[in-house]
Amino acid sequence: MMLYMLNVTKDDDGSLLVTCPAFPEVTTFAEDVAHVPLRAAAAIEEAMAARIHDGDDLPPAGTDEKFRRAKGRYWVKLSTMTTLKALLYMALRESGVTRAALARQLHWHREQVDRLFRLDHASKVDQLEAAFGALHRSVDVRVHEMA
Repeated sequence: MMLYMLNVTKDDDGSLLVTCPAFPEVTTFAEDVAHVPLRAAAAIEEAMAARIHDGDDLPPAGTDEKFRRAKGRYWVKLSTMTTLKALLYMALRESGVTRAALARQLHWHREQVDRLFRLDHASKVDQLEAAFGALHRSVDVRVHEMA
């Protein structure tokens, strides 16, 4: 799970201004508190996609649910697919392996590998697992009861 802290302030027109300290380029608005997570997640995913496209680092995220419950703070949890793709991108950069080398190792076409890093593409989990495996990583999924 990837969580990012948000700053939410009331704007002059009654809407909420939403920014994310980890992504200075993220600025969005929400009609009310209920819409903050949806708007923030979309803006953060757009910023992530741009950083991945440009080959830039992604900022670390909070991963512990207890941070989400901090009083007076807003947090947004990214989708599981976005989290997997972001973590794969971070693992690839950390390993120093290129996308072309990953494609050769997996015996895939380069475009198949590139799609794993496109946040707007519905990749298959088994493909993501194979890519993590090629980078000597494993995927662990947990389901928690909601509080």
